[in-house]
Amino acid sequence: MFSLPVPTRWEYLRRRFSADGYVALPGLISPVGLTELGGEARRLEADGARRDFHMPGMADSPRHMTTLGGHRIARASPVITRLYEDRDLMRLLSSLLGEAVVPVHDPVERHVLNVLHRPGDTHGAHTDDYPLALVLFLEAPPHHTDGGLLEFHPGRGDLYALDAPGTRRVHHRPADGYLLRSDVTAHRVTPLARPGLRRTVLNFAYTTPGRQGASTSTASLLYD
Repeated sequence: MFSLPVPTRWEYLRRRFSADGYVALPGLISPVGLTELGGEARRLEADGARRDFHMPGMADSPRHMTTLGGHRIARASPVITRLYEDRDLMRLLSSLLGEAVVPVHDPVERHVLNVLHRPGDTHGAHTDDYPLALVLFLEAPPHHTDGGLLEFHPGRGDLYALDAPGTRRVHHRPADGYLLRSDVTAHRVTPLARPGLRRTVLNFAYTTPGRQGASTSTASLLYD
């Protein structure tokens, strides 16, 4: 499923991640994996829930998207559940963080499906409960002017930092991944700019030993 970076690049990627709290992993999903996971996502999306609200506790930032929580994915997709716990992937993530990385026990947050598919769809400003978010792109807008960009501010966890100088915007393509230090890095997804665009991602949350309790209840509003 994965086309992991060669081990000789792991130290370079670790330094980038340490400096920015973000590292791009282009082409992380193999062509075969993209086909299989894309099919899984389309099947699962039919059971997803449409969300249109402003998130309390996250600066009332907007959520306009279709989601499916990890507890429901676990029942419906053994493929995604196995992929989430892939040992080689966990080795890579541990190397990039510089300490042991383990799966999240929380069945709702551990692996979720997020689909933006209408003009204006967005995943507004937030930080995550757990330290690491590995985001896998199954569909993405073709051009950076189409929206659906990751927007983040390195080294800043306050959500209003996203409107300050130093904020970065990144365009990703299908099969790409990225790793984000998501608990201490303010981030959001910019709105889709026009009809016909789709952004479908799997978000895999990971943590470190001894840190398993969620710090907020916001995920239950989005994925329960």
